[in-house]
Amino acid sequence: MANNASLQHPKTTMTEQNQILIGGADGQQVFLNTSMANRHGMIAGATGTGKTITMQILAEGFSRAGVPVFLADVKGDVSGLATQGNPHPKIDGRVAAIGIDDFTLRGNPVVFWDMYGKQGHPVRTTVTELGPLLLTNLLELTSAQEGALYAAFKLADEEGLALLDLEDLQSLLSWMAENRKELVGEYGNFTSATIGAIQRALLVLEEQDGETLLGEPALDFNDLMSVDFSGNGIINIMDVTTVLSKGPKLYATFLLWLLAELFENLPEVGDSDKPKLVLFFDEAHLLFDDAPKALLDKIEQVVRLIRSKGVGVYFVSQSPLDIPDEVLGQLGMKVQHALRAFTPKEKKAVKMVAENFRENPDLDTHAAITDVGVGEALVSVLDEDGAPTMVERTLVRPPESRIGPLSDSEREMVMSRSPMRGRYDVEVNRESAQELLKVRTEIKMKQMEELEAQQAAEKVKKKKSSGRSRQTASEAMLKSVVRAAGSQIGRRVVRGLLGSLFGGR
Repeated sequence: MANNASLQHPKTTMTEQNQILIGGADGQQVFLNTSMANRHGMIAGATGTGKTITMQILAEGFSRAGVPVFLADVKGDVSGLATQGNPHPKIDGRVAAIGIDDFTLRGNPVVFWDMYGKQGHPVRTTVTELGPLLLTNLLELTSAQEGALYAAFKLADEEGLALLDLEDLQSLLSWMAENRKELVGEYGNFTSATIGAIQRALLVLEEQDGETLLGEPALDFNDLMSVDFSGNGIINIMDVTTVLSKGPKLYATFLLWLLAELFENLPEVGDSDKPKLVLFFDEAHLLFDDAPKALLDKIEQVVRLIRSKGVGVYFVSQSPLDIPDEVLGQLGMKVQHALRAFTPKEKKAVKMVAENFRENPDLDTHAAITDVGVGEALVSVLDEDGAPTMVERTLVRPPESRIGPLSDSEREMVMSRSPMRGRYDVEVNRESAQELLKVRTEIKMKQMEELEAQQAAEKVKKKKSSGRSRQTASEAMLKSVVRAAGSQIGRRVVRGLLGSLFGGR
């Protein structure tokens, strides 16, 4: 092995000088410097090569260093982080081969989350927080439908209508269709057919149980950034197995919203010895598949800037080529497990991946990518000056926590001790757009009934008199009703910084 700044001599500890042990070989260890951990990273490799274990040992390392972790569990097999691992001769052999001094089987502080509230605490956000750009991508709207949706959000802002769930948005869209003639002048032209198409897309989302994501109490990102009484970072594991079975766009939309929320709300921190939070996004290609260019540009912008807020993002996927070049170029840590190369396309991909590493004269990177075994990887990190180290062939250290999932009873026990218990479990339905628009419609209907009665009375009166040509009180009232129908609430929902990014609140 070359003498890189990331390498340590034998018999070093799991966390040394703000460094997290990744693995080692030939009597030396490779560490991730926590001061560079907000420069993001990539874990890649074919199915069954050890990506999940690498994600698990990094989550452990960050937790030991006092850094909270958010981890998306796409297969349901990382819940074992919550309890100690089982002894095994192969683990002992790997520990000896790497030269670890303080390896101890133990669990980590874990909080479970689940969009559906079955495998963990429910995760929700509001329609307003989600914003029109992410919602457009989620619903796969056309440009005309996107324009109408933006008009709906603008109307909600100006009228002080809180859009909390799908029912609020459906009610607002129906109200827009009924009052289209009065709204097109200020909010642009849209047709009733366009509004109907958006409403049908919302019904499809509802059939996929997408409404479970939208509502209150909304997730407070601060609850993802806590430590336990010993100073260990809490590992937040979100079960997304059910979400992915219903549609990957819902999963991707949530992760992008989380990035946006953190970017908008966290203050600048500058250089620090460790991140405030790290995020692991498994099946990361789903964030970028079929996303429009406008959304890809925003993702690239957020990933580039969010590290100044002290947040590190780690993408996990089968190939680095699943990630757009603009994002891939921003990733400091690269852990490459084995890739398969049977077809010309796969061989070309291996060559491109090899070229993404800093060359090591003692290692044939191109050949090693297809040759490394399970639990082995090619690793490059950033040194203390922020420069990438030469790629090294590394045995990934074994996790101290359990490899594999918890049983249902074990998960329930962890849930019963959760610091978030009771905070998100009961849904809240406060007054919002649906209720306010219902009141507004009832007032308008009452005014129209009074107007019709007055008009009928005036017709009778007109027959009895010779009449003079002037505007009647009923005509004046009709104009007043049309003007008043759209604006009874003076409050305006002010959007934050992400109004210029994802279109959030």
